[in-house]
Amino acid sequence: MIPRAMPPLIQLNRSSQHNIVFIFKHLIKARSMTTETTTTTASNNGNNNSHQTNHNDDVIELCKANAARAAVDDNVNSNCIVGIGSGSTMRYVLERLKQKCLTNNLTIKCIPTSFQSKQLIYDYELPIGEIEAYPVLDLTIDGADEVDENFVAIKGGGACLAQEKVIAFAAKKFFVVADYRKNSKHLCQNWTKGIPIEVLPMACNAVRHHIAQQFNIKPADIKIRIGKEKAGPVITDNGNFVLDWKYDRTQLGDRTSSQWKSLSDQIKLIPGVVETGIFADMISAVYFGQEDGYVFKKVPPQP
Repeated sequence: MIPRAMPPLIQLNRSSQHNIVFIFKHLIKARSMTTETTTTTASNNGNNNSHQTNHNDDVIELCKANAARAAVDDNVNSNCIVGIGSGSTMRYVLERLKQKCLTNNLTIKCIPTSFQSKQLIYDYELPIGEIEAYPVLDLTIDGADEVDENFVAIKGGGACLAQEKVIAFAAKKFFVVADYRKNSKHLCQNWTKGIPIEVLPMACNAVRHHIAQQFNIKPADIKIRIGKEKAGPVITDNGNFVLDWKYDRTQLGDRTSSQWKSLSDQIKLIPGVVETGIFADMISAVYFGQEDGYVFKKVPPQP
């Protein structure tokens, strides 16, 4: 279980020009206790695999909680307008925001990126606003499916990419929180489900055709995302479809930040494309929760 009450943040003297590392002692202790309990239970039941999986899931959740806490503690002050992303890490962000509002008398306003994040804000009884009323945000905190060494992210695994990019772009600073699995050297290295592209439903097949033709790939490499709990395609909050382009690094190569941005811009020129899940030249810092309890903060080099 994730400890709901977390201890003060302790900063270590481990830093480089662009990276800062933090540690949460309480959560490391919780992790080691989980390991001992898991080992004993697995031995008693003779089923190591299922309990090891549960333990790994617990560790991942701890990593997310650590990253979320660090990002909130570092960047959220009173009177902040905060964009709230979508996905599994956001409940930890909102939990920490709620704690800070109660203990530090913080006054904030939360701007959601999706129906899901709006419901979470309501669940935590935090003040909510809309982008129409707050076109400029102090910061946005969101998750990511993958972030490469050039601080380019893939987002959209939860099909909220267009609204997420609107809220991220509206913020003065954009912070990503994720577990260690999302940290990669190149995009599409760890995240293999493809680059999400939100499209108008009537343009879906035409967009697939144009992307395949433009980049000399097979249309079969660009799939319509199908819902798991419903028959037919996934429908975004905007009423659109999502395409997932299985980007082949061996065929198309790895790219720099500017090259990824150019690729996204090229795709968006195709009529019917609403937005891509490529977030380039947007990130202010990334917080990766590590297996050992550390939070690895990566900051882009200043020009």
